[in-house]
Amino acid sequence: MSEAAPTPTHSTEAELIAVRREKLAKLRELGVEAFGARFETTSTPAALRAAAPAPAVEGEEAAPDTWTGQKVRVAGRLTAIRDMGKSVFFQLADIEGGIQGHVGLKNLSEEQAAIWKCLDRGDWIGIEGETFVTRTGEPTVKVESFTVLSKSLRPMPDKWHGVADRETIYRKRHLDLMANQDSADIFLKRFQIIAEIRNFFQTRGFLEVETPMLQDVSGGAAARPFETHHNALGMPLTLRIAPELFLKRLLVGGFTKIFELNRNFRNEGISRRHNPEFTMLEAYWAFSDFEEMADLVEEMTCQLAEKFCGGLQIDQKDPEGNVVRSINLARPWKRANYHDLIAAAAGDDFFTITAQERRERCDTLGVQISPDMADHEVIQQVFEKLVEEKTFDPCFVTRVSSELVPLAKLSPGGRTVEVYELIINGQEISPGYSELNDPDVQRERLEHQSGEETQKVDYDFIETLEHGMPPAGGIGIGIDRLVMMLTGAASIRDAILFPLLKRKD
Repeated sequence: MSEAAPTPTHSTEAELIAVRREKLAKLRELGVEAFGARFETTSTPAALRAAAPAPAVEGEEAAPDTWTGQKVRVAGRLTAIRDMGKSVFFQLADIEGGIQGHVGLKNLSEEQAAIWKCLDRGDWIGIEGETFVTRTGEPTVKVESFTVLSKSLRPMPDKWHGVADRETIYRKRHLDLMANQDSADIFLKRFQIIAEIRNFFQTRGFLEVETPMLQDVSGGAAARPFETHHNALGMPLTLRIAPELFLKRLLVGGFTKIFELNRNFRNEGISRRHNPEFTMLEAYWAFSDFEEMADLVEEMTCQLAEKFCGGLQIDQKDPEGNVVRSINLARPWKRANYHDLIAAAAGDDFFTITAQERRERCDTLGVQISPDMADHEVIQQVFEKLVEEKTFDPCFVTRVSSELVPLAKLSPGGRTVEVYELIINGQEISPGYSELNDPDVQRERLEHQSGEETQKVDYDFIETLEHGMPPAGGIGIGIDRLVMMLTGAASIRDAILFPLLKRKD
């Protein structure tokens, strides 16, 4: 259904609301419950339109039309209305899409016609009628009756310009979803991706489990937690920063293939790539290792890309929607040593010079460091700025410094750990470990952490390891960042329905 852009009007929002409230009063005068109840449907608007026959190709015999003439009942929001006097075309839609409807006012009763005149863009209605295809080839429902389901007392966003202000998009997501189909598509795809991830792991024998969000010792990552207090028990608690230590307890208990899609909370900064509340997937596979887990993540990500992106080339966009680069997910993905990548970016002698000389080299390289950083943190800062942020196609960075990952198994020689960090689009998407299962080594490494960020030692977890944890591979996947990559979203706020924002008051 096409329309010309209307001449701009200058009614204030208060005036528009007043008009809608007058229509609400008129509906009540007509005996209509403007905030209705149950309405039985035979299809959704999008599914009904998708089932319509495709336009005939010139020179080919048209397929039999079994769609036209169906009696249907559909509900949705009025997102567009084109009034032609005695005939009205409109769009009925929900988050997944819409279908055109047609009302011949002369075919309605006087009462129904009066009710129709009280409707506006934004109202929810249910319609009953017969399907047909217009002369222009548009699948349409010819309305025989309709039911008011909810009167919208505030106007929808402008149909032609949508919601462009970023502040409004994030603070009033309902308006963004109404007005910006690209945004709605990102969130539809997000939840379809999550469903597919569940299916991927379940079909490979992994069992989905649940672990606590409230913990007395936050562990599994080096991060500042949100703190709270349990009144009845009289004890301080923290919100989970990672589920890792509880999932490993399940390995000790006898589970061998498990995963959890979990919400984590970290009391840290907010940026284009960070939100204090975020979604992670963690999975553990007994008798596996980090290399097999890397294969699993590679397979899963490519499967998601092919299903939801139509292939392994994925465009990335800036905040204005312009394509800035394309990511190539074609397999096999690159695997490279952490220290080799840093040396290639910072100088072949970077690991042979002294720690002080490395700090001085950072000035030359334009990498900012703080005086209280330990040497391994300086090295990591160089990695993040000169390697990670410049790596766009997938790369498994392997054999990371042992100081950075105290929960992973040591490589032979003990200076690195059996770990990968998957980098795509300039950011870490997934870490994977060969999990450390020696309780004595685990205790020592947690007790001797250094640097700006360390994690508390959970001695109950150490005791659990003493009962024997099988060797295992483990992974974490940042779902929000994965969705950003697969949908081309420019910011994590575009991939989270309700990102945390500072209150205006």
